[in-house]
Amino acid sequence: MFDTILKGGRVVDVDQGVLRPADVGILGDRIAAVGDLAAASARQVLDCTGLVVSPGFIDVHVHGDAILLADPLHEPAVRQGVTTYIIGQDGSSYAPGSRRVVEYFRRYTAGFNGNPDIGWDWSGVADYLDRFRRRVAINVAFLVPNGNLRLEAVGGANRAATREELDRMVGLLEEALDAGAVGLSSGLEYVPSGFATTEELVTLCRVLARRGLVYVSHIRSYAPERVIDALEEMRRIHLESGAAVHVSHFNVKEALLEWVDEAVASGVDLTYDTYPYTAGSTILAMMALPQWVQEGGAEQTLARLADPAVRAKLAGWFENPPVYRYENVKLTYIDAAEYQQYEGWMLVDAARAAKQSLVDFVCDLLLAAKLVVGIVYFQTHRDERDVLALMRHSAHMAGSDGIFVGSYPHPRGWGAFARYVGRYVRDGHWSLLDAVRHCSTHAAERYRLRDRGRIAPGHAADIACFRPEEFADRATFDQGRTPAAGMVHVLVNGVPVLLNGERTTALPGQPLRPSP
Repeated sequence: MFDTILKGGRVVDVDQGVLRPADVGILGDRIAAVGDLAAASARQVLDCTGLVVSPGFIDVHVHGDAILLADPLHEPAVRQGVTTYIIGQDGSSYAPGSRRVVEYFRRYTAGFNGNPDIGWDWSGVADYLDRFRRRVAINVAFLVPNGNLRLEAVGGANRAATREELDRMVGLLEEALDAGAVGLSSGLEYVPSGFATTEELVTLCRVLARRGLVYVSHIRSYAPERVIDALEEMRRIHLESGAAVHVSHFNVKEALLEWVDEAVASGVDLTYDTYPYTAGSTILAMMALPQWVQEGGAEQTLARLADPAVRAKLAGWFENPPVYRYENVKLTYIDAAEYQQYEGWMLVDAARAAKQSLVDFVCDLLLAAKLVVGIVYFQTHRDERDVLALMRHSAHMAGSDGIFVGSYPHPRGWGAFARYVGRYVRDGHWSLLDAVRHCSTHAAERYRLRDRGRIAPGHAADIACFRPEEFADRATFDQGRTPAAGMVHVLVNGVPVLLNGERTTALPGQPLRPSP
């Protein structure tokens, strides 16, 4: 007697490299049998005729730190078969740290994480992760954000940490890893994460190396003229610390795969993730302002933006920005009523309509919204051929970088996995087996979630069942909240969260720890 049998589907067997007819029997939260279960019985039998039965997908880079607690049913993930989020990305989250640190990041990340009413009363990583235990539809694994460590130990200053401060950061990191975190993240274009020196990151990563965990980085720059230096810093961190390294949202030109190949061949333990779009998304302050304007925290940043002398100094920056081009920016989320009419506008068009210079419009907008402004950035230096080449590389795994706030969110949060496993398979860009490996198995192995990422006895029953001819992304840049189509059943820890295409009310998600 099983609790559930998935009957009559085609199971993705990533180890044998085949798609084979088989039933799947589930007991509790585990897969108990895979094969011909015609003679078996179960409390629940789900018809999977014509469906692909796949391990649930693992989103290795996503901004679900707050929104998942506010929206626990979370259909953007469930309707794509995503059963685990890896959160704590880009060196910024809500643990560890004192109330001062939590409030800082609650405000600083509101442009991509939102600022929902979720209590905000936890203390430490263990307490924060416990908020997800059977209170959300999907699992979470957590990366310790280096920005939290730095803000707690050093504050918002742009300087090297002292020995005592570095020791404090190491202690906080050890405590967070003991609580179940799967690695360390940094966001080296954000503050205060980006104030960390390479030496500081090496010291923290030595803690990871002793535990066999991974360092994940939004590197210092993705701009074509700066990205090699940023990647070389990753190489140095690996060589000096011994920790495995992973590059977040490595959405660059295909030519950079030569650097990846050389690094891996030389022994660097390197992986990366991408999302299948040529546009990115972040907060306006990170993209528009130099780090010196943001030093010290939100109040100091806002004071500088109101200062005519600072604006005069910024005028040259806006006339010749070193990385991002303002004409490629679309406003997606503005937390200021008097400016919300500009959500969905291109930034330069909004400034023109307001009859302001670009520098004054951006400064006034950020002041009114208290920095809570989200954007989409349309890249011009890369195209779909780069997306396809990067996703097929053996060092690759899938991350949506999903952002779930604003009227015009980037469609990747609602569509990245459906595009990878649905559209790109049907269009012949890679096989279904390769898609599942890159969207599930690789991540489970990299983050030591060793009982996930496979349909095999003893593994967790995180399972996605979909119609391969219909599984597709439908979200667009104008309608970013449109859910994916074609997913039929999704189970998380053996419990259906999507059943016959309908959302259930089950909340079986768990915080996941790295396997021994």
